[in-house]
Amino acid sequence: MIQKYNKLVRDRIPEIIRAKGLIPVVHNERDPLQFTKRLRDKLLEEVNEFMESGKREELADILEVVHACADFMGIGWDRLVAIKE
Repeated sequence: MIQKYNKLVRDRIPEIIRAKGLIPVVHNERDPLQFTKRLRDKLLEEVNEFMESGKREELADILEVVHACADFMGIGWDRLVAIKE
């Protein structure tokens, strides 16, 4: 059975899949507009997972995606925190 996940994943996920004896098929998104869409989709996914579980690990996943969004937008973490303030 083939499982298909058309979403942004962390760098080590393909390695973990390989360790299970499976073959991951990956695509490195190079189109900035598509990458932005995938980041936003991932943020929504992580927020929904947190809303369902309330687990702190899911909250940490949200933070990781926020970091990635800020990096992609060229905003350093310190600047993002300053904007929040």
